Amino acid sequence: MREFDKISIQEMSKDDMLLIIEALEYTGKNTNIKEFIQLRNNILQELSSLAEISEDEFLEYLKEETLSI
Repeated sequence: MREFDKISIQEMSKDDMLLIIEALEYTGKNTNIKEFIQLRNNILQELSSLAEISEDEFLEYLKEETLSI
């Protein structure tokens, strides 16, 4: 098996991205395991940085894109 330090998200759909972000938030809130919220925040921060928009704007973008499909 190849080793890797980073995973590419090029092939991940917007639906999947939004689902992962929302699942991490839901799980973190309902289990009180802070690592789920931290992971959600880290992923959201990275994605919004790549898109060069705020985290709130990125979430709204994902929500709009997944509703329009």
